[in-house]
Amino acid sequence: THWKHGGIVGVFGYGGGVIGRYSDVPEKFPGVAHFHTIRVNQVASKFYDTDFLRSLVDMWEYRGSGLLNLHGSTGDIVFLGTTTEQLEPIFYELTHEFGQDLGGSGSNLRTPSCCVGKARCEYACIDTQDMCYELTQFYQDELHRPMFPYKFKFKFDGCPNGCVASIARSDMSFIGTWRDDIRIDQEAVKAYVAGEIAPNAGAHGKRDWGKFDIQKEVIDLCPTGCMSYEDGELKINNAECTRCMHCINVMPRALRPGKDTGVTILCGAKAPILEGAQMATMIVPFMKAEPPYDNIKELIEKIWDWWMEEGKNRERLGELIQRFSLPKFLEIMGLPPAPQMVKEPRSNPYILWKEKDVPGGWKRSIEDYRARHKKIKKVEFNGIIFRKIGKI
Repeated sequence: THWKHGGIVGVFGYGGGVIGRYSDVPEKFPGVAHFHTIRVNQVASKFYDTDFLRSLVDMWEYRGSGLLNLHGSTGDIVFLGTTTEQLEPIFYELTHEFGQDLGGSGSNLRTPSCCVGKARCEYACIDTQDMCYELTQFYQDELHRPMFPYKFKFKFDGCPNGCVASIARSDMSFIGTWRDDIRIDQEAVKAYVAGEIAPNAGAHGKRDWGKFDIQKEVIDLCPTGCMSYEDGELKINNAECTRCMHCINVMPRALRPGKDTGVTILCGAKAPILEGAQMATMIVPFMKAEPPYDNIKELIEKIWDWWMEEGKNRERLGELIQRFSLPKFLEIMGLPPAPQMVKEPRSNPYILWKEKDVPGGWKRSIEDYRARHKKIKKVEFNGIIFRKIGKI
């Protein structure tokens, strides 16, 4: 195109946050000879008041084009179009007047993003706003001073409903979950069955769908078949539950997530740039998520160390895992394999063992092997081949 994109302008001390755009035909279109984009770190869960938004747009009308996006795919407030001489004044006003910082751009940590979390949602298993804010503040260098092979995104979903779609849109996805049993209010279950409470919190109530059928609308739709309804009582085999949230969404007053909460961590989602689009892979089924999140920071930095050491230029984490293999990634991270990591049953029956996993290692004698696996001797007699077990 006619635009030079990225990596040419910025604000003092920052390597990210500003995407430079210069036209190569400024004499034809002098009004857009410069049209730089500025990313602003959005407020956690995107809570704003009208005074804040008015102040932002007034400043941008004065110092830029007046065009902005709410929000970019990472979550930022995106200011579209300004000139080089306005960058420092805009940055000063954002930080000193509005208490806002720039977001990420380039080969760095991109602006962390989270769902509404416990501020408004009864399903939230973790405090997404606190976790997002803590990691944003803690990783300021990684956010504003590019040092990675390519971009890296955190996203935080408060529950498996995944309202920010972290599983599809982030290199490291944090999804709130629980490891104890789903809480059941049997009286409320009976009220749903009797039609006293509308299913789905009344979300589909504008049409007459007929009487609520718990077997058809809940039990039969459970992906693992771990539920049953017998003699007016709902039973759940929690060991088989995959936390899909369907039953809880249909009967929110009868079912609730458990109380022993934490996060499931997945890695490697991306859009199609070098390779095709990729969904994240589950690497940690459950980890506690409590301030200051030191256990999570330790895992993050372990992943970053390996990625920065082995990653090629413009290679996302998911592509690196694909290149090295998931077993190698888990071995380097010191994480045990788990059934949840298996996408489908093995089609290859052979297992590549490691010496430490085999009793006696590789240092067994050939005589011992021959004693247990005798060679077959072939003998021909009158044109007929006989097979004889024994020493040759």
